[in-house]
Amino acid sequence: MQVTIFGAGAIGGTIGAFASKAGHDITLVDVVPEHVQAMNEKGLHIIGGRGDHFYPVKAMLAKDVQGPLQTVFLCVKGHFTEGAIKEIAPLLAPDGYVVSIQNGLNEEIIAREIGAERTVGCFVHFAADLIEPGVIQFATEQVIHIGELDGSLTPRLNDIEQVLSSVMPVDITTNIWGYLWGKLVYAAMAFAISTVDGTVQEVLSDPRGRRVALAAASEAARVASAQGHPLEMIGNFDPNAFLPAPGWEAEANRNLDQLGEEMQGSFKPHMGIWMDLKVKKRKTEVDMQSVPIVRTGERLGIPTPVNAKVVEVVHEIEDGKRGMGWENLDVLEAAIPVA
Repeated sequence: MQVTIFGAGAIGGTIGAFASKAGHDITLVDVVPEHVQAMNEKGLHIIGGRGDHFYPVKAMLAKDVQGPLQTVFLCVKGHFTEGAIKEIAPLLAPDGYVVSIQNGLNEEIIAREIGAERTVGCFVHFAADLIEPGVIQFATEQVIHIGELDGSLTPRLNDIEQVLSSVMPVDITTNIWGYLWGKLVYAAMAFAISTVDGTVQEVLSDPRGRRVALAAASEAARVASAQGHPLEMIGNFDPNAFLPAPGWEAEANRNLDQLGEEMQGSFKPHMGIWMDLKVKKRKTEVDMQSVPIVRTGERLGIPTPVNAKVVEVVHEIEDGKRGMGWENLDVLEAAIPVA
């Protein structure tokens, strides 16, 4: 089948390159002319975990895309989802659909525009960064999970699996929301420790960083669990370990220890959030990942003071009002309620 990938960054570019190499009919779409030009002229250059290779791909600018589109993989940053889906919707074939291969709860935004029946959920957790136009650094791979929003099993899931399995192992799940909400627990921790200029291992080794990470993830786990979907493993990270229970800190700390060790020895020792704030100086997805935790917590009466403070600090860094000094951990730690 023909697949159009909107957003040729770390996620979309990686998927497009590997799937194209496997012989699938893939078109990569992006809004950055230099990136599209580099891909068409030289191929997509991917370095890191699978070596150093150029992958021939088809790429075009978003303004040049014409319908009808049957299968769309939406891989743009979460805060661009609403604008992107409004542009894609008129181009979809009558039986066309969109797979949200993104971080956050973007499926809800997409479904509001084109209907839940035309929206497919997807969870990705592999590590990659767009370094410069035409160049992606790929670090580690993870199983890709896909599922219908209502938990049903449909033929199109098998079609999507056929394409994505040429990229990484694929699992068809009836609990896609359990993965998406589980990822928000991971994201709560990730945003908290990305407010300072240090590797994941360095921040988690700081007592303040460790306490903040535990508190942010624990708040998020309570909110996520309250949705009623069993929380799924996020790679080797278990969001259930952060649910308050007798002795929960020991298992939660084991998860953080393992995470720090894994990332320290990889091609990507920092979170992608750190890359956005420190290197690319651009807006993060905090409004699409941490804000839903806070707002849902408010609606359910579950306090999330640490995540609320993380949102505030990240916005200040994005706006150039705050640096990424280690004193940010003091600010976040002060938000942890006194037992």
